[in-house]
Amino acid sequence: MTDAPDRPDRAEPSQYFAPQPATASARVVARLSLPDLDVGLITDRGVFARGRVDTGTKLLLLDGPPPIDGDRHLVDLGAGYGPIAIAIARRNPAATVWAVEINERARALCRENADALGLANVEVVAPDAVPGDLVVDRIWSNPPIRIGKPALRSLLSGWLGRLGPGGSGHLVVQKHLGADSLQRWLTEQGWPTGRRASRAGYRLLDVEAAGQTADGSADR
Repeated sequence: MTDAPDRPDRAEPSQYFAPQPATASARVVARLSLPDLDVGLITDRGVFARGRVDTGTKLLLLDGPPPIDGDRHLVDLGAGYGPIAIAIARRNPAATVWAVEINERARALCRENADALGLANVEVVAPDAVPGDLVVDRIWSNPPIRIGKPALRSLLSGWLGRLGPGGSGHLVVQKHLGADSLQRWLTEQGWPTGRRASRAGYRLLDVEAAGQTADGSADR
């Protein structure tokens, strides 16, 4: 069976990045199937990728970096109903995973899905509820490209600025939606960015904290 095309739900009248979706609820289960995790997650109308785990998210979870000992704070930026947050929380039980999401309905689903799996290390929060002094080790994201370039750049800049020494971000972006130009821009802004993988029309980008080279070593 192949993944469904990555397009908005045809019956979806509101944007998934709206704080409060106007569309009526119609909950369905999406299957997250990975080598180390196979679970059903509740999804709904008005959230990203209702009824399925989208191809980009799955590629990020398959090809992204392994857990790193000592990581304390991980971020799923644009968490939706929680597939990334849930997977990295399972893989990093000693870390707190901040599932950051603007969409109120998606936050409720993410909490429900994490609670159903007994994942006490997932903190589901709205962007304005994140502690101002939070310093993070890793950021994982299938970023909301469709919010527009200025808003996306502002979002990523704010979060990448929270990376501590040795920290990194891991993004999945469709090539035809500007993955290569985003990679160049991030590097130009002082976050060295390399390409981890490229397949199925997606780029997986590794973004290092400011002051490091693309391989993670200090830039002296």
